[in-house]
Amino acid sequence: MNSLTTEIANGSYVDRSLSRITVGEWSSKWLETKTNLKATTRRDYESLLKAHIEPRWGSLALAEVGHEDVVSWLADLSARGLSASRVRAAHVALSQMMKLAVRSGRLARNPAEYAVLPRVHRASKRYLTLEEVDALAEAAGEYRAAIYFLAYTGVRYGEMAGLRVGRLDLLRRRATIDEAVAEVAGRIVRSTPKTHQARSVPIPRFLVDELARLVAGKAPSEQVFARPDASVLKLSWFRRNAFDPAVTAAGLDGLTPHGLRHTAASLAIASGADVKVVQTMLGHASATMTLDLYGHLYADRLDEISDRMDAARSKSRANSAKNSADFLRTRTNLFEMRPHGEPLAGR
Repeated sequence: MNSLTTEIANGSYVDRSLSRITVGEWSSKWLETKTNLKATTRRDYESLLKAHIEPRWGSLALAEVGHEDVVSWLADLSARGLSASRVRAAHVALSQMMKLAVRSGRLARNPAEYAVLPRVHRASKRYLTLEEVDALAEAAGEYRAAIYFLAYTGVRYGEMAGLRVGRLDLLRRRATIDEAVAEVAGRIVRSTPKTHQARSVPIPRFLVDELARLVAGKAPSEQVFARPDASVLKLSWFRRNAFDPAVTAAGLDGLTPHGLRHTAASLAIASGADVKVVQTMLGHASATMTLDLYGHLYADRLDEISDRMDAARSKSRANSAKNSADFLRTRTNLFEMRPHGEPLAGR
């Protein structure tokens, strides 16, 4: 049996002419198939292709990409100082591209599969105290409400910047998060939240009056939080003109807007919120993701939970003892009310 017959028999045969297309040409076709990407994700893919994939693989035919070459490329990216998360992202893009080539009959197997990837070490998160949140908000001046909103609701920055007046229900103290904005190549792009799911987040009582003043006179379609000229509150503008100066003034150097999302999670957990509540508030795709990010904060409450269980047991035992004492007193009283020596009913 010749090699061609063997390949046909085991399902590994591909038309060699189809695998002569270069990786550079194929990457463009692959990206065209990603029609459901958010603008920010598409931008990230384009950046990965331009910076890391096309320089190494662009001129090679699909059939010329070998598994050992992919492994060597990933090691080289790490050696050049690229972060582990960025190396993994570059691998994801190349692997998805090659997976499509396999499905399209251009390759027999994906050469990027089973590559050993660098481990991502998450940087330690910074959680502000209530007093630090107050200090930051005060230093932010007219954007104090934005600081409080981020720190107490846990919404992503783009969700805060995209929030419209009509999505606030101050009577119920709820904000519906169903839109987000992002800055891509200098322009504002609107889309759904990261998980494509709308959610409702609670607004603390102390912030209701401040938000009411902020949106007074605004149309439902206008932004709750905006620049002085009513335009969208771009992240770059907000950091330069409000957030970063407030961080310096409050002595919180190194803090980013995303740090307020972490702070909201820690404040919610410290207040007794369970993992499902925190997941819903933050808009995570799963409770597993919430636990991966913030599970260590629940460990800080183990003593508190143990004390509550101990208190519950003590209360239960005290109630049982009281009920037993009441029962005995009742029996004694009934006995004393009857003629001497007459047995109790049922005896």
